[in-house]
Amino acid sequence: MHGVLSDPQAMAYWSTPPHESEQQTRDWLAAMAATTPGEGDDFILEYRGRAVGKAGFYRFPDIGYIIDPALWGQGLVAEALVPIITRAFDLHGQDRIAADVDPRNAASIRLLGKLGFAETHRAQNTWLIAGEWCDSIYFALTRQDWIARTA
Repeated sequence: MHGVLSDPQAMAYWSTPPHESEQQTRDWLAAMAATTPGEGDDFILEYRGRAVGKAGFYRFPDIGYIIDPALWGQGLVAEALVPIITRAFDLHGQDRIAADVDPRNAASIRLLGKLGFAETHRAQNTWLIAGEWCDSIYFALTRQDWIARTA
């Protein structure tokens, strides 16, 4: 995972700067693993036997995902998110899932649209990352809309 989390391209729209050390990545993974079932539900994405990203909920109801840029545009995150979203609604009893996206991340905006998320609002200067303020577009997906989409 350190290869992804230390990659400036992969982390361009993430809420933190790229990881500077393997220890930072180990600490991040430990925090992810320490999340209790009621708090979140996160998964490491594997592709061809290699950890290539993460998808899920560090804290409910906010979904997040990241993948190695070499695999962008192949539909792997969308494929991973379908069972993760279903699990959030069915197993964890979530009624609504939210996403916070940097407006410059057109691919993520398209992905959320394909999954049935709807834009709820926008905000300016929501994240200060490496000295730069970033804006946010907020999206939501309800259990009812997910059921209708997947029925």
